Amino acid sequence: MYAIIATGGKQYKVAEGDIIRVEKLGVGAGETYTFDQVLAVNNESLVVGNPTVDGATVTASVIGDGKGKKVVVYKYKRKTGYHNKNGHRQQYTAVKIEKINA
Repeated sequence: MYAIIATGGKQYKVAEGDIIRVEKLGVGAGETYTFDQVLAVNNESLVVGNPTVDGATVTASVIGDGKGKKVVVYKYKRKTGYHNKNGHRQQYTAVKIEKINA
């Protein structure tokens, strides 16, 4: 059984027991979080929502927060002496999928 959920502007295919990294949720470690935007559920037959599946939720427990790998952003314009180097580390929340309610 798996489900496709949407959070943080991205879509994730999840099954029970999976650990995924989503955009930062602002929930403390050890708490539970419920994803309401379930786009599809597959339980021996695929149910696709329009745009979401009615009454379907995905319950997850929060493992913790962190930062991703650094991405270097380098801006350069030729012949003008302009160059600018910046870095960015995207914050994430790691969650473990506990139950798919469909």
